Amino acid sequence: MSQQLADLMDRLRQEYVRQMDNNGHVEPYLTAHRVCQQMLALKPVELAQLIASDPKLLSARAGELIEDPEEMDNPSVGVIVTSNVSAAALEGLLMVAVNRQWLEVDSEDRIMVDAWELDNVPAVTSIDYSDVGGPDLQSPGGGQLSALFNAAEKVYLTQLSEAVHDAYQLALQVSSDYVIFAPDDLAPLIVENPLLLGLREDGLVDEELFESDPPAGLIISAHLTEMLLQQLLELAHEQGALALDSSGQPIFSDAEDDTPTVH
Repeated sequence: MSQQLADLMDRLRQEYVRQMDNNGHVEPYLTAHRVCQQMLALKPVELAQLIASDPKLLSARAGELIEDPEEMDNPSVGVIVTSNVSAAALEGLLMVAVNRQWLEVDSEDRIMVDAWELDNVPAVTSIDYSDVGGPDLQSPGGGQLSALFNAAEKVYLTQLSEAVHDAYQLALQVSSDYVIFAPDDLAPLIVENPLLLGLREDGLVDEELFESDPPAGLIISAHLTEMLLQQLLELAHEQGALALDSSGQPIFSDAEDDTPTVH
């Protein structure tokens, strides 16, 4: 856990104790849930900075942690990460409640919460992590993501001009070569482009391999691969290296698919 994340958790603990002292030590679960929702509704830039301090957060998966009904079926990267942080924080606050005897544990050390509290947890509405300025891949000197895409374009055009290639298969190869998977490499891109936190799985990741629950970072990688592939195909169009049908769309063989799936 990074120092920034540890400090955030400590502030949550202090606020939880303060609110419990003020309300006479009642409703420990609802109070813990409320504190988490209040303090962990991180704005895109704030969440990006937190991820940069602890890139392992990009390994988070949605699981059954998404509380917002609007996000359950296809949650954004930002919601996946904040839901995991919130779940861990809630668990920590409940342990504080146990240690201060606001809650009890049963014979198997499971925390006992009053059914009334569980039945009265308020609805959760997540932050829209797509509501932020996005990456400008076309602007000169536009940062690390632009540099990555520009490097891939140069390699693609060079290889396309040096020998006879299947333009589509070459685009697949180059986009795969330049895709970023490591959380430590993705984190700086998220700081640079917080809009990446608004990305969703959208069928781009192999469902069987990840049991329909891919890590947050892999969702970003899949989208970057797709974005780069489409950009390379546009270059192929401009170079006359990719056949077009009567509507101006690329012609693919039956064995090809214009949407890559990350495995």
